[in-house]
Amino acid sequence: MKCFRLPAVPFFFCLLSIQAAFFYAEPSSGKIDFWSDIPAESLAQQLAARMSDEELLAQILMFGWAGSEPSDLLNSWVVQRGLGSVKVFGWNTDNIQKVAKSVRILQQEAASRPLKIPLFVATDQEGGWIRHVKGETSDTPGNMAIGASGYPVDAYYSGFYINREIRALGINMNFAPTVDVYTNLDSSVIGPRSFGSDPVNAGILGAAFAAGSMDAGVIPTAKHFPGHGDTSLDSHGRLPQIEIDARTLVNRELVPFEYVIGAGIPAIMSGHLSFPQIESDGTPASLSRKFLTGILRGQMKYEGLIITDDMMMNGATLFAGSFHRAVMMAIEAGNDIIISSTTANLYDNMWTRNLERMKSNEEFKNRVQDAARRVILAKLKYFKSENHAPLYPDENTIYEHIPDKDGQKFFLEQACRSISLCKAGASFPYRPESGERILIAGPFLSLYSEGKKRYPDARTFHFSYELKGDNSNFDSWNAAQLTSAADAYDTIIICVYDRHTANIAKRLRYMEKRVIILSILSPVHVLSDFEWADTVLCGYSYSSYSFAALFGALNGEFVPQGTVPLKADFQQ
Repeated sequence: MKCFRLPAVPFFFCLLSIQAAFFYAEPSSGKIDFWSDIPAESLAQQLAARMSDEELLAQILMFGWAGSEPSDLLNSWVVQRGLGSVKVFGWNTDNIQKVAKSVRILQQEAASRPLKIPLFVATDQEGGWIRHVKGETSDTPGNMAIGASGYPVDAYYSGFYINREIRALGINMNFAPTVDVYTNLDSSVIGPRSFGSDPVNAGILGAAFAAGSMDAGVIPTAKHFPGHGDTSLDSHGRLPQIEIDARTLVNRELVPFEYVIGAGIPAIMSGHLSFPQIESDGTPASLSRKFLTGILRGQMKYEGLIITDDMMMNGATLFAGSFHRAVMMAIEAGNDIIISSTTANLYDNMWTRNLERMKSNEEFKNRVQDAARRVILAKLKYFKSENHAPLYPDENTIYEHIPDKDGQKFFLEQACRSISLCKAGASFPYRPESGERILIAGPFLSLYSEGKKRYPDARTFHFSYELKGDNSNFDSWNAAQLTSAADAYDTIIICVYDRHTANIAKRLRYMEKRVIILSILSPVHVLSDFEWADTVLCGYSYSSYSFAALFGALNGEFVPQGTVPLKADFQQ
C-alpha cells in the first residue's frame, strides 16, 4: 500500500484500496475460473484455495502416454481428476499430425472442467541427440556443436527454431536446455547434450538457448540440477553418486544454473543424482529438501517452477523404496511438478497414499497447495501472455510450420560453424586423384548421400548404428568385415561415434590406406590414439546438416573454425 504517499487523495479512497487488496488476497464467493479477469497472483491463490485435495494433487502431476495417441486412462486423468500436465515422449511422435490432434483433444478436455485450467504439454526437444518429437521436425546439430562454435547467437537461434516447430504442435514446455558441465568424459548419458566442459560457457549458451525458446513461445527448462556431468552412470538405471565437495559444486556444477536463473529461466528440472559429500545420507537431489529448498530456492534465490526428472527412473525409486514414497519425498523436497513417463492407474498407490497424507498431514497438504499455486500462476502468466503455443493446434496446417524453412538454412550454417579440425593430414582438404577408390563406412544414409555429393564414385560399407556388447570379439568381428572390404580401396572415410566404432576404425591403422575420420556425437573417442589417421574432423551430430558440413569441410568448401569444447584435464 502506498496511499500514505498521496496526501491529496481522500482517506476513504485508501480504505477502498485496502478492501480491494483483501478481496484479491482471499477467495471470492463468486464464480471464477482460469480465464477470469483478476490479477494473476490473486487468481492463482483463489483457484488453489477452491480446489479439492484431489484437484490440487492432480494439478502437480505430469503423465506421459505410450502409443501413437493418448490412452483412455490418460483422458480419464484429465477429465475426472484435472491432471495438470502431460508429456510427449519419443516413442509416439513419428506422426506429428497425430501429436497435434492429441494435444488439441486433451486441452479441450481440460477446458471442460469447472476451473478451465489448461495443460502444460511438455517434451524433450534438446536438439541433436535428444529429439523426442520426430517425424518432420528438424534434426539439428545439437548443444556440443553450439559449444564448438562458441557463439551465443547460435544457441539463441537453435532454441528459437527448435521451439518454433514444437509450438505449432501445441507443445508449450520444453525440457531444454541441458546445462550440465561435461566433466566426466566417460559419460554415456550427457555427452554431446552438453555445451562443453567450461561452466561459464555452458551458462552463457544455456541462457541464450532459453531466450530463443521463450521468444518462440515455449517455456524452457534447464536441467539436470544440480549437474549430471561428472558421472559415467545413467540415472535411468541406477542412482549416480557424484563425489565432489560443496566448493566444487558451487564453483563448477552450479555456475550454469546461476547464469540461467539470472536470465529469468522459468523452469528447472531436478536430477536423480546423489552427492554424498553434501547430502550425507545419499538422498538424490530430486528428493532432497537441502538441495531444492535450501540451495536452489534459498541460496540461489530461484522463484520459478521445479520439475522432477522422470520418477519412473531407478535413480529415484530405488532410493525411496517405492514409487509412491519417491513421489512423496519429491513433493516435500520442493518440486512443483512430478513427472511419470507412464500414466498411473487411477487408484495407484502413488495417488491414494499421497492423498491420504494430504488429509492427515497439514504441512504436506500446504506443500501440495503451494506447488499447485505455483503451477497455476506459471500457467496464468504464460497463457495470458501474447506469445504462447496454441491451445488447440490445427493438425491440418502443421506442415506450413514444420520443418521450419528459416530454421533449415540456419542449422546448416550453424553446423558449418561447429566443424572442428582435430588433425589435418597432407591430403587435407581431400580432393581425390582420378581413379582413386574411396570407401565411406558408417550406419547413416545421410552420411552416404552427403559423401556422394562430393565423391560420387565412392562406395559404401554399412554397419549397424546400435553396436552393442562389451566384449572385444564383437568389435573384432565388425572390424574384420570392414578391413576385408577396405582392402580393395585407396581411401577409407569412416564415421566414429562411440568406443565400439573407434575400436573398429583403429584396425585400419595397420593397412596402407589413407584413413579419414569423421567424428560425430562426443569426440572423446578420437581425441587420442588417432594420430595415425590422415585427417580427423569433428561434427557432433548425426544430423544431415552435420554430415553436409563435415563433407563440405573435407572437400575444402570452407575452412573449419570450430573448437572442441572439452578440456580433459578440466579442474575448478
